[in-house]
Amino acid sequence: MSIKNHKNIATFMHLGAFSKYFIPFGNYIVPILLWTTNKDKSEFIDDHGKEAINFQLSILLYTIILGIFSFPFFIFNVFGDATISDLFHFNDISINFSDAGGFRTLIGASFVGVIALIGFFLEIIFTISAAMKANKGEKYRYPLSIRFIK
Repeated sequence: MSIKNHKNIATFMHLGAFSKYFIPFGNYIVPILLWTTNKDKSEFIDDHGKEAINFQLSILLYTIILGIFSFPFFIFNVFGDATISDLFHFNDISINFSDAGGFRTLIGASFVGVIALIGFFLEIIFTISAAMKANKGEKYRYPLSIRFIK
């Protein structure tokens, strides 16, 4: 297998992350399939495959954490200014999904939304950078990536 072929495989392992927009869980399936079928062919492919998979797993973890942080804003939106006593005794509680939960909910939700938007753009930028480095035959380490697979 030629060096050019190794570069192409590594490039497509990174770009495979964009398959999530067409195939459910494609951002995991495509890089894992390419990596497992080609990792023994070169150290270059093995390194880029691990990087691509680790980055996608890191993004998943960061998304779960962001979801956990956004949960209280959802609760404030649903229950408004209800007290703990109201929740346990159901004193005149009405759950209304169309009512705004107040200014604090808007600010909190906006903050979480901005963080998610920044993360979305960083994921695109880092993935394209990794693919370009792989295409040039260079190593790449994703910023903010946790090394699940070593």
